[in-house]
Amino acid sequence: MSTTQLKQIQEAAAFIQSKGGVQPEVGLILGSGLGILADLIQDGISIAYEDIPHFPVSTVEGHAGELLLGTIEGRSVVLMKGRFHMYEGYGPEVTAFPVRVMKELGVKSLLVTNAAGGINTAFEQGDLMVLTDHLNLTGRNPLIGANDPALGVRFPDMSEAYSRRLRQLLKDTAASKNIPIREGVYAGLLGPTYETPAEIRMLRTLGADAVGMSTVSETIVARHAGLEVLGISCISNMAAGILDQPLSHEEVMETTERVREKFLGLVLAVIPHM
Repeated sequence: MSTTQLKQIQEAAAFIQSKGGVQPEVGLILGSGLGILADLIQDGISIAYEDIPHFPVSTVEGHAGELLLGTIEGRSVVLMKGRFHMYEGYGPEVTAFPVRVMKELGVKSLLVTNAAGGINTAFEQGDLMVLTDHLNLTGRNPLIGANDPALGVRFPDMSEAYSRRLRQLLKDTAASKNIPIREGVYAGLLGPTYETPAEIRMLRTLGADAVGMSTVSETIVARHAGLEVLGISCISNMAAGILDQPLSHEEVMETTERVREKFLGLVLAVIPHM
């Protein structure tokens, strides 16, 4: 990573800090239809992505495109309502740029959420899945290029991409609230097309339980930066070929709306302990 990129990270963070508010400890990136958590921020300060120096802009329906600072359940947070995807034309290092900025702001742990297609045939639409690991099948990596040791090591370890401590915390919290929780491997693909039935059969053979078009680059950069990561997928639809029906973004949004109370209950109980 070049000196120019480090300077951009610092400039973006300085602009956000200039708006006042809390110094965040926990970062949150909310996927399609899951931005409802933003409504629960206390003393929130909202900053449009387009106002933040060097920030990309979200172009996807269901992704609002604003950064919020405030508190949730007593913890100071920075929350991305809407994220960036490589299928929008951004490079992987750009989609994960906000994670760098969160680290610069003081964040220690990151919660990433997404809407994903269910590959594991034991899963059902509306299930919540904690990510145990991921498959980076985008063909891209946000760390390609020069490495700045100030940001992380050249060859970061990914043997625990998703924090074992935070995964256990989530499972214990779900059990205490009688919320069923799945566990599994998330396959990150480039998109924007949904996968073909043949691709889903391939992904199942490779060990994937769910598939989506985000999260992987953000997690790689977060681990490079030394952040603990917790990932939650909302299984918004069963992937191609499992049910004999076409896939649509409308179905994704409908499912995330249906599970909002379950999702909110779980996340609100976990945030104080992250």
